[in-house]
Amino acid sequence: MKKKIIITLAILFAVILTSAAGFAVATGAFDKKAKPSDYKVGITYDQALESDKPMLALFYVDWCGYCLRFMPKFKVLSMMYMGRYNFVMLNVEDPANKELVDDVALTGFPTVYIMDPKYDNRILINNAIYQNVPKFRVELDRYLRIRGLLDKASKK
Repeated sequence: MKKKIIITLAILFAVILTSAAGFAVATGAFDKKAKPSDYKVGITYDQALESDKPMLALFYVDWCGYCLRFMPKFKVLSMMYMGRYNFVMLNVEDPANKELVDDVALTGFPTVYIMDPKYDNRILINNAIYQNVPKFRVELDRYLRIRGLLDKASKK
């Protein structure tokens, strides 16, 4: 009996490890990147403005270690919310982004906003939230619920 339990637990453990490794490979968690801009997540800001979906805008700099550590989470979230949000990476040091960077309040890096051109709305996501993927997902889902209510109200 004891041998059966040990074998069952060993098989279960092997299945869990295999699943976790498969997820990590699929999400690119093992891909070592040198800087945040090596991650090619999402679309351009201009493309996101033309879309009807809200965007998750990440403001980063390539020399920022926190930005680099955040990128795998941003990549996973972009896959989870692909149909509901546009994901946009904005390098703060790129002169093409100067006007937008000057318009938003950046206090550090990375800075993440939910930006919704349809309702001219911006929501700053606190770094204590975006470092924790489950809490981050709660905020993303909350915004989608509120946006759904705004959409229903505007149709009346």
